[in-house]
Amino acid sequence: MSKIDFDLNKIKTFVFDIDGVLSSQTISLSPEGEPMRTINIHDGYAINQAIKSGYGIAIITGGDSKAVHIRYSALGVKHIYMKSSIKMIDFKHLLENTDYKVEEMVYVGDDIPDYEVMQKVALPIAPADAAPEIKSIAKYISPKKGGEGVARDIIEQVLRVQGNWMHKEAFGW
Repeated sequence: MSKIDFDLNKIKTFVFDIDGVLSSQTISLSPEGEPMRTINIHDGYAINQAIKSGYGIAIITGGDSKAVHIRYSALGVKHIYMKSSIKMIDFKHLLENTDYKVEEMVYVGDDIPDYEVMQKVALPIAPADAAPEIKSIAKYISPKKGGEGVARDIIEQVLRVQGNWMHKEAFGW
């Protein structure tokens, strides 16, 4: 049974921010000043399984990291927007270039730059440690903090409700 008070049978697409959602709010910096993010392996598995099950996955982040692009591309994510200074612009581009529909979409964000997009989607979601303004518009606040399994929490609930969790492809990458 889902903890999310929403008809999860409607969901077909997941859109994620990176910093504070798929990675923690705290990052180390390399000697060159490059952000060194950590990511949750269970999130990666869930993202990959959602893609194999036919769900849309996109990332819209203000960050710019070759490592992030490589990691999520390897998982099968085709729509990755980096250096997104105004996320609504990239969100509109995503909608114009895919068959994704806002009424079938989850957006997971944690801070003010995510606010406008979260107001447009069917199911706005926040991690446990999101900014208060984001929590105030979220229809679900995950018990997981950013970088600690937020994507897995959400994707697993949706796939379970729709009968797509633990299917034949779940046992491999």
